[in-house]
Amino acid sequence: MQVTQVPTELIRLRTGILTRLFPHLWRPEISTRDLHLIRLGTTYGGWWVPDRMLQPDSVCYSAGVGLDISFDLALISHYGCSVWGLDPTPTSVQWTTEQNVDSRFVHLPIGIAGQVGDLRFYVPRDPSHVSHSIKNLQHTTDYFTAECATVRGLMDRLGHDRLDLLKLDVEGAEHEIIESLGRDGIFPRILCVEFDQPDPLRSTRASVRKVKSYGYKLVKVDCFNMTFVR
Repeated sequence: MQVTQVPTELIRLRTGILTRLFPHLWRPEISTRDLHLIRLGTTYGGWWVPDRMLQPDSVCYSAGVGLDISFDLALISHYGCSVWGLDPTPTSVQWTTEQNVDSRFVHLPIGIAGQVGDLRFYVPRDPSHVSHSIKNLQHTTDYFTAECATVRGLMDRLGHDRLDLLKLDVEGAEHEIIESLGRDGIFPRILCVEFDQPDPLRSTRASVRKVKSYGYKLVKVDCFNMTFVR
């Protein structure tokens, strides 16, 4: 596969512009006060969620673990629920095994994608970064291969008949995953999506429209992170 090299400086400039612009492109459709939104996790890894929609028996999938599980552990601490972290990146898998965490957090070395099979995860340009990309957002050539499942397939494997929260921080694979949710009829009550950069703005617009067509309302925009409820 031929890979087109995009100058790093151009990527940084585009991402910087979008960082300032992105939160102004979409407006929440339900007031924060009505939903009692709270932010859980660190400044880097945290997300906004509606405080009254989760409980101890809630099922939560967190796709994209990296080296920050503060959101996952906060969900467990705050609601008493279980969280399945999904990330096949070797650095993430190794790091997680070294953490002393609540047994209700389970890290599965599986990627979530819009299709089933062994897929390539391309390395980031900066070797100090952990996140790899099926979409190859940063146009690199090195990769590792890992097993991937759809959300539907993972639910079947784990024996879950519902999903209360799905977090997608998957380096560009979110668009295909969102498409698969509609195809497979999987609609978590809370959907948290990071629209990773660099990526064409038209792709994000199309995916946001798709999510809304599933009956979701946008409730929070936090930089490139969006929280939807259904």
